Amino acid sequence: MLRWRFGNHDIDLTDRGLIMGIVNVTPDSFSDGGRFNDPGRAVEHAFTLIAEGADILDIGGESTRPGAEPVEEAEELRRVLPVIRAVRSQTKALISIDTMKAAVARAALDAGADIINDVTGLRADAAMPRLAAETNAGLVVMHMTGTPQTMQANPHYDDVVAVVRSYFESRLRLLENEGIDLERVVLDPGFGFGKTLDHNLALMRELSQFATLRPLLIGVSRKSMISKVLHSDEMDDRYWPTIALTAHAREHGARIVRVHDVKPNVQALRMMEAILNGA
Repeated sequence: MLRWRFGNHDIDLTDRGLIMGIVNVTPDSFSDGGRFNDPGRAVEHAFTLIAEGADILDIGGESTRPGAEPVEEAEELRRVLPVIRAVRSQTKALISIDTMKAAVARAALDAGADIINDVTGLRADAAMPRLAAETNAGLVVMHMTGTPQTMQANPHYDDVVAVVRSYFESRLRLLENEGIDLERVVLDPGFGFGKTLDHNLALMRELSQFATLRPLLIGVSRKSMISKVLHSDEMDDRYWPTIALTAHAREHGARIVRVHDVKPNVQALRMMEAILNGA
């Protein structure tokens, strides 16, 4: 069995994957920046995603798109805490806090979040591994080269698949040495975070190389790699390819898919699982 255990949750991911719906409480996220910057609109959007079938809500108050400027801790807290509190008061859906800051993660957990999703793999803030060890939160450990400000400045790898796998193995050893139960951890290859189109496509082809380590989460929803393949700058043209990538990822071992458009990706996931496991 493939399990993700954290808090009071014991999730069997062997045959059924999860959809993580994106709630960006930001003015500058690449796809929907500003649409849900108001806490009230963000909460309304969160419940729309739940109604469409989201298993997890990933709530973030700092954009990590290429070139994004850092956000002060107080401002990030101002953005996310009202949303987390409101959502938690009305639903038992899993809540993930998308942050690089330990203080934001701690406050989010206190407000009702279940999972820490750190795009730096718990590296940006020295207090984050300690916080992870002190709590029983779920952990998403992502690979990123550089920072959001620098990550797309000519990224280079001799073998991106080998580098990302080695990184995951190293991070898992470090977390285990911190006393963290690895059954709390899922891994994210970090599509678009310090990778060229060729790097992203190589990672997508070789997802099975990572899925043997821990459950695998992928986030490719509406990302620029799609526009580069299609030679189109229209955001709407990224909708259907995202669904195709969801189906491919599930077929090749991913268990959690982070998306903006929940309903069609839930449908793609369930259809692929019927093919893999039987209806």
